[in-house]
Amino acid sequence: ECILSGIMSVNGKKVLHMDRNPYYGGESSSITPLEELYKRFQLLEGPPESMGRGRDWNVDLIPKFLMANGQLVKMLLYTEVTRYLDFKVVEGSFVYKGGKIYKVPSTETEALASRAPLDPQDIPKCPSQKSP
Repeated sequence: ECILSGIMSVNGKKVLHMDRNPYYGGESSSITPLEELYKRFQLLEGPPESMGRGRDWNVDLIPKFLMANGQLVKMLLYTEVTRYLDFKVVEGSFVYKGGKIYKVPSTETEALASRAPLDPQDIPKCPSQKSP
């Protein structure tokens, strides 16, 4: 979202960006402070004090994955938005099934030790393994 306005701004154009929401962005936005997230999902009690200051939180409604050498990363670098972003390597993938969270195995060892409800046919074979 807003990539076009970012590129125009970097190229010296004046841009007025308006949003109908009290937070920045649309359905895939990041909401801060935490109180806004509670309002969005109509949670009346608000965040507990044990969570600290609401401004210390930034919650993505839809987590974003970017390919390291993709066009989007190049545009973010060009528009200098990266001053406000932290890139992080994905440490794992998880699924929610049957009321539980499971780590998706990423190695053969993890797959064999996993308690995740996966069908063995869904696990790809390593290129070094020979098919029977």
